[in-house]
Amino acid sequence: MSRIEVKIDRVVLRGLDPADRHSLVNGLKSELSRILADPAMGIKSARSQRTPVLRVGRMPMDAGLSGARSLGGGIAKAIGKGIKP
Repeated sequence: MSRIEVKIDRVVLRGLDPADRHSLVNGLKSELSRILADPAMGIKSARSQRTPVLRVGRMPMDAGLSGARSLGGGIAKAIGKGIKP
């Protein structure tokens, strides 16, 4: 089993209710874990890389906790596309 370490120093989100922060982080973590565990991702052959800034553009967000969780998942998918080997 390979170990992958992902460090995200900062996520800048304008207009997010602070009460929804934990739901967004949970959605981000769970979806990013799923993406990185996928054998089709080819992570085993990937090398260490740094991406100083990854701009994903505008993403729609529905209100409430489920909207924040869904947004976190969308951010994770964008990160997955940005790190594909």
